[in-house]
Amino acid sequence: MTEVTPVSVIAIDDEKRISAHNDSAEADMTDVAVSKEDASYSDGDEALKLAGIHAHQFDEKYYLRLRRKIDLHIMPILVFIYFTQFLDKNILSYASIMGFPVTGIWYNDVAQAFYMGFIIWMFPTQYIGQKFPIAKYLGCHITLWGVLVMLHAVCHDFSAFYALRFFLGVLEACVSPSLILIVTMWYKQNERASRIGWFYAGNLSTSVVGGGVAYGVTFFNGSLQPWKLLYIILGALAILNGIIVILFLPDSPVSARFLSEQEKIAALERVRLDQAGTHNKHIKKYQVFETFKDIRTWLMFVIIMCLGIPNGGNSAFSNIITVSFGWTSRQSLLLDMPRAAIGGVAVVAVGWLSDRIHDRMTLALLFTLPTLIGMIIMTTMQYSGQKGVLQFAQLFQNLSAPGFPLCYAWNASNVGGHTKKVTVNAFTLFTFGAGSVVGTYIFLPKDAPGYIPGKAAIVVLTVVMMCCCAVMAYINVRWNRQKKAELDLLIAENGWTEEDVDRERERAAFLDLTDRENVFFIYTR
Repeated sequence: MTEVTPVSVIAIDDEKRISAHNDSAEADMTDVAVSKEDASYSDGDEALKLAGIHAHQFDEKYYLRLRRKIDLHIMPILVFIYFTQFLDKNILSYASIMGFPVTGIWYNDVAQAFYMGFIIWMFPTQYIGQKFPIAKYLGCHITLWGVLVMLHAVCHDFSAFYALRFFLGVLEACVSPSLILIVTMWYKQNERASRIGWFYAGNLSTSVVGGGVAYGVTFFNGSLQPWKLLYIILGALAILNGIIVILFLPDSPVSARFLSEQEKIAALERVRLDQAGTHNKHIKKYQVFETFKDIRTWLMFVIIMCLGIPNGGNSAFSNIITVSFGWTSRQSLLLDMPRAAIGGVAVVAVGWLSDRIHDRMTLALLFTLPTLIGMIIMTTMQYSGQKGVLQFAQLFQNLSAPGFPLCYAWNASNVGGHTKKVTVNAFTLFTFGAGSVVGTYIFLPKDAPGYIPGKAAIVVLTVVMMCCCAVMAYINVRWNRQKKAELDLLIAENGWTEEDVDRERERAAFLDLTDRENVFFIYTR
């Protein structure tokens, strides 16, 4: 197992200096009580300029009022963003049973085009976005993808649909990583899983709203085909969303117009001791290299691949599979609504529980069991004629919906250093997109209507994922023990008191150190 590498810490002694192991970050730390004005560390977070190195004190009641204010201004927008993204991505599934002109293996190709654009542009969009205000960058992308969604209504052949889906994936590549970064800027480590659960529930609620809209559109008798009308309505909703993001979502606590100067400082102090930092525009190569030397990056690669492949199949084929049980197309659209509601409730509840018990991977493992059980039932009983049992299995497996947002929350809680966070998030979503590309071919036309080989493959992938979750939890627990031992050694060597340790922890918070460098960083299981 990989050992913890030596960390950079800020020493009190006049002879000590801080080293962030990057190209230009070296600053003399000779004075314990360095003022905010003197803290001009060019490689630190932007929060350093406002909050300084030394912590400001606020009482818990003040922090609670502030958190409620942040929740009211930030979370509804994040929920709406994720709601719109998933809704637009899943329109194809609704259109597939509403007379969509592309069928057979060509339909699989159109489905995977989104993920091809997604994975090709995932890394570039993250590093480009790091140079721009994050909310404005995100809002422009949302507005443009709304335009592309509406353009689907004027397409008639495979090539046009493929091109639009590809560029839709390009534009949506920045969404999930950006939202994770925004959550880490605003929320403490023990608040992130529940907040990510909120906006991911917005994702799942799309099937409730989208299924209802799609069902209503099927009764439209005008000259415009129902699936075209669906693309127009939902594309316009995305454009509205993009405008809201540009106008009302702040780029960071430092630039939040709804906060006073004192509240901005308090918002930064809330996240200071989590040691994850806020926003930093400097791309640091050593943090990229550290990401890919971290064994957990590759374990997460396997976990996300095991989630992405089923996602690619289910996103495009969920309604087709429901119809295969013996329901009509309209019934399938209605049955998709409770499935999503179950997933949404599970995501919010498990996210809350995860923050309470400070655990991500153990819960991800446990809540993967419904997928395993549901897919086994759907595989073995596909041709039994018991469509009620099959529908129950499809609904039951949605209790596993917390798996992916828990992985999001794991990234948000267990990675330090802005460039490393960007890289981890990009790689996670790149992997998810690659898995989803594969997943669009897991249900092949030759296997219709039961798609037994695809369902059996999901069973195997689920077991592999569960094993990796257990290993990931073990590694974080072990590394926390090693960090504690290193901190104890530093305390003994430097003769630090508790006040000295607190001061060093405060100083390290906004210096853009990675989780591996920063001895004060604590991992969540």
